[in-house]
Amino acid sequence: MGVYLDNAATSWPKPESVYRAVEDFMRNVGATPGRGGHWREEQAQRIATEARRAIAGLVNAPAPEGVIFTMNATQAINIGLKGLLRPGDHVITSSIEHNAVWRPLKALERRGVLLTAIPCAPDGTLDPEDVARAIRRETRLLVVTHASNVLGTLLPIGELGKIAHQHGIYFMVDAAQTAGAYPIDMQAMHIDLLAFAGHKGTYGPHGTGALVLRPDIHLDTIMEGGSGIHSADEEMPAELPLRLEPGSQNAAGIAGLLAGVRFVLETGVERIRRHEMDLTRRFIERIADIPGLRILGPADLSQRVAVISLTVKGYFPDQLAAVLDKVFDVATRAGLHCAPQAHRTAGTLEDGALRFSPGYFNTEEDIDFAAQALHEAL
Repeated sequence: MGVYLDNAATSWPKPESVYRAVEDFMRNVGATPGRGGHWREEQAQRIATEARRAIAGLVNAPAPEGVIFTMNATQAINIGLKGLLRPGDHVITSSIEHNAVWRPLKALERRGVLLTAIPCAPDGTLDPEDVARAIRRETRLLVVTHASNVLGTLLPIGELGKIAHQHGIYFMVDAAQTAGAYPIDMQAMHIDLLAFAGHKGTYGPHGTGALVLRPDIHLDTIMEGGSGIHSADEEMPAELPLRLEPGSQNAAGIAGLLAGVRFVLETGVERIRRHEMDLTRRFIERIADIPGLRILGPADLSQRVAVISLTVKGYFPDQLAAVLDKVFDVATRAGLHCAPQAHRTAGTLEDGALRFSPGYFNTEEDIDFAAQALHEAL
C-alpha cells in the first residue's frame, strides 16, 4: 500500500472508530443538530454536545459552550481575528506563520489594523522577550502558531501566554499541528482563543475543526444565518456557540471528530507524541549521512513536532517528491506548504523544501523504507 508521511497535511489512516462513526451517523441519524423536534435531531444534538465536551477536555478549555465548530482551522482563525480586531488595534504575530494566519492579518492591515511580525531565528525559535518589547498601548492581540508546519518548531506558548496575560491582551494560538499531538492546557497557558483542524491530530474527517474560546470573549460575527432558535430576531443569538455557528453544521463530520478526539483521549497525548517523536528521531538518524542535506528547524527534538522538512543541495524538492511517490509509493509534500513566511525565515523561499511528517499509525518499518527510498532516489 506504500508509506504515507504527509500527516502534517492530513492524518491518515484514521482510527476505525472514526470510519464507523461517520457511516453510522449517515445511515442511522442523518439529522441536523438544533433543527427540528424529533429523535434523530435529538441524537445529532447529543453527539454535537458530547463532541464539545470532549474537545474542551482535550485542551482544558474554560467551558464546552466556547467550542465553536468550523470547517477547518482557517475558518476558525478568520472568525477569531476578524471578530476581535478593529481599525487602530495592534496585533503581534511571528515570522513563521501559516497563510491561515498571515493572509487574514494582512487583509485586516489593509483595513487599518496595525501589524507587527516578530522575527524568528532561521530555525524558527522565538525569543519571548522580543514579543514583550513589541507590546504597546494599542496592542489588543498576540496570535502565533503553536508549531510550524514547515520547521516543526514549537513556540514557547506557555511563556507567551503569561506575557499576554500580564499585559492584559488577548492570546490566540493556531494549534493545527499540535491539537491531539502535543499537550495543550488553555487555562494554564493563558490561551484565550485556540484554533485547530479536525482532520489532523484529532483524526476527524475533512471539513471539521473548531475555534475554542473563553465564553466571556465577545466576537463580532463574520457570517450570519439560521440558528435554530430566536428565528424571529434579525440578529444572531447572543449566546455561544450558536452566535458563531450560522447555518447547518457538518453533523456527520462532527460525529467522526468526536470519535477521533475520544481516540486521542483514550490513547493519551503523551503516548502519541512519544511515538511520533521516536519515528522522527529514527528518520533523521537514517538520512543524516546524505551529502548536502539540510534539515530545517531546531536540532533539539524536544523543541519540535513530528515534521521533518529538508533540502538536498543540487536537487529540487518537488522532483524528489515526485520520484518518491511514483517509484517508491512514499507520500510526502514539497513546496512552500502554504507558509511562505516560514520559508522566508529559513531561507528556503525560492525552492521550498521536501517534508516528511510521520503520524501515530506509522511504524519503524515505514520510516526505514522511506529513508532507504530517499537514499535510492538521490
